[in-house]
Amino acid sequence: MHKTPGGLSVRAMLPGVQEVAVVESATGKIAGEAVQVHRDGFFVATIPDRKEPFRYRLRASSGAAQREFYDLYSFPPVLGELDIHLLAEGNHLASYRKLGAHPTIHEGIEGVVFAVWAPNAQRVSVVGDFNSWDGRRMPMRNVGGFWELFVPGLRPGHLYKYEILGAEGQLLPLKADPQAERAERPPKTASIIAEPSRYVWQDGRWMAERWERNDRQAPISIYEVHLGSWRRNLAENGRYLTYRELADQLVSYAAEMGFTHLELMPVTEYPFDGSWGYQPISLFAPTARYGTPDDFRAFVDACHRAGLGLLLDWVPGHFPTDPHGLGRFDGTALYEHADPRQGYHPDWNTLIYNYGRREVANFLLSSALYWLREFHIDGIR
Repeated sequence: MHKTPGGLSVRAMLPGVQEVAVVESATGKIAGEAVQVHRDGFFVATIPDRKEPFRYRLRASSGAAQREFYDLYSFPPVLGELDIHLLAEGNHLASYRKLGAHPTIHEGIEGVVFAVWAPNAQRVSVVGDFNSWDGRRMPMRNVGGFWELFVPGLRPGHLYKYEILGAEGQLLPLKADPQAERAERPPKTASIIAEPSRYVWQDGRWMAERWERNDRQAPISIYEVHLGSWRRNLAENGRYLTYRELADQLVSYAAEMGFTHLELMPVTEYPFDGSWGYQPISLFAPTARYGTPDDFRAFVDACHRAGLGLLLDWVPGHFPTDPHGLGRFDGTALYEHADPRQGYHPDWNTLIYNYGRREVANFLLSSALYWLREFHIDGIR
């Protein structure tokens, strides 16, 4: 909604819609009818008798179907100036709380805020199963190279990616969210809007004593394990055990064998089973092969309650070239070095992080801290 000499103007891009009306939220009355000014679905409504903006909803009709919803762009940005400043200088060590997809309440309205770093992109849109994967419907705002958008009414569980128009105007393959906290189980590649954790931790005693247990003089015996290989459910065609099944079977086995710690081969989401997790794409999402993030929390909790520390193999060395991943994320070498002599690993066909770029270093440090803080991991390797 914009102030104009002729009153208030509301503009909306709604492909496939035939009629649009502006409805005042406070009264439920129609404040203005929109006119379609472009065949692709661009509508403009003029409200001549109003001077000050007000909360409103759009009523869109297509034949007999009608729906009413808040205009995405009637809400101010969610990312604050301090967040942008810290992210840009590489000192936002809780960036996972700001970037990615987060259910929130913004100006009293429930929804999801999306935010992603793509400084060289000409356009970034969030696309998903909630908007027909159509990049015209939800273009994001660019604030200092960080693109963000609040989508009112959206809830956890939806699939999404980013549609990015690159630095040279090229449309890139749809990208998974680098800071998604959930992802589809491979070979599917979409990110998932994660719901806030509801897990109730029961490892308070372990956490209080952790520094003593991890003392350099304390005895240590580590059992390294790949969760997908340790044991399978043969009665169900050899499927993987879930995190909660492993919390019962693996934890009791390691404790009975006298180990002090479990060390997991990587569980950050990765596309290729043959990599054993050492070519991850989503450094903030526990792999969906074995369950949900809260299922993984239950596994960690079970370790601690059994007196076992949990170490995590964490891979900040390289990442795969899969088109939905980090490679040339905004049409440029963003996470990787531009020079292939520094940025490409020929033995593994992977890309190498540009550690000299402060935003990349911040991304990696935030990932490490995320696992330590949010999942009570005792150490990373």
